[in-house]
Amino acid sequence: MIVITSTDNPRYRELHRAATSARDRRKSGQTVLDGVHLVETFLAQGGQPETLAVAGDGPHPPEIQTLLARLDPARVHAFSAALFRQLSTVDTPTGILALIRKPQRLWTGGRSGEDPCACLVLEDIQDPGNLGSILRSAAAAGIGEVYLSPRSTDAWSPRVLRAGMGAHFFLRLHEEVELASFARQFPGRLIATHHQARQSVFDTDLTGTVGLVFGNEGAGLSRELLAAISTVVRIPMHGSTESLNLAAAAAVCLFERVRQLAK
Repeated sequence: MIVITSTDNPRYRELHRAATSARDRRKSGQTVLDGVHLVETFLAQGGQPETLAVAGDGPHPPEIQTLLARLDPARVHAFSAALFRQLSTVDTPTGILALIRKPQRLWTGGRSGEDPCACLVLEDIQDPGNLGSILRSAAAAGIGEVYLSPRSTDAWSPRVLRAGMGAHFFLRLHEEVELASFARQFPGRLIATHHQARQSVFDTDLTGTVGLVFGNEGAGLSRELLAAISTVVRIPMHGSTESLNLAAAAAVCLFERVRQLAK
């Protein structure tokens, strides 16, 4: 396998743009998966990478060798250790990257176990770790649809993908959505959390057609979106703690719905 050593190589430049620039990811429709687990999950869902990048020409760890054996060799490119470090999105490079086209998942009746009545509505989420963790919980709770405002962080950035641990490939992500307009047309109830709400989430019916709504880590929900909310609830907490981390709050609400549906 020929090892690429120049930053002028077109494969390197394409990967670097997708790994580092949200603008280029939006323009090209591509993103980068970093690590064996994400690549394996993508392949398991029927995806095929446009380019697979590995560090050096071998020998590679067994899990990477297994992945290489499943792919067209023409799609596989080796990069020098120095170049691969520049491409990798983690402090300790994993040794494998995949350039993929972002899946356009269409509604097909839902996957096994998917909840067709619930969606997640996210306004101006800024922290990639929070967003990835929320998406991971949403997929685990059977949610199919996620709607994100234009000012939310890029849902397909490498950092969000790593935090999501493959959840992206089980969800339909709708980005750049004008959420106030969406909320006014939503056919069910929209439920948001606030630490000063009187009603507990555990005393609230979360079954049926609902959208669980979460806002910016610091500012919360905009007035316009809050005006369209059907119900505001709180998550009961002990002591002087006023709020939970956003991803934790979302997980509580998502799995309270799961619990209610299982009754």
